[in-house]
Amino acid sequence: MSSTNRRTFLMAVAAGSSALAATQNLALAAEPELQDTDPQAVALGYKQDTAKVDQKKYPKHTTAEHCLNCALFQPMGTAKTGHCPLFPGKLVHTTGWCSSWTKKA
Repeated sequence: MSSTNRRTFLMAVAAGSSALAATQNLALAAEPELQDTDPQAVALGYKQDTAKVDQKKYPKHTTAEHCLNCALFQPMGTAKTGHCPLFPGKLVHTTGWCSSWTKKA
């Protein structure tokens, strides 16, 4: 392989990698935040703010329980939202809570 072809190949790989990374970042940014009114959220008692959970309906809930310290929560760096396998395609708030909250080990 000549040095010109190698250089062209490496530039194409670098450009392709940059384009792929940018596309993945846009896909993450396009995910909507889970709303308290979403049917799946209602079914699991999800609230974006753990302090707004109905204590009569969930008497064992405490405000110390929130998504950030849940075993199911998958953070995105320092973002205020992250992923939860219970709500695919939607972002949950770090301050949120649902009835499936499980203490992180």
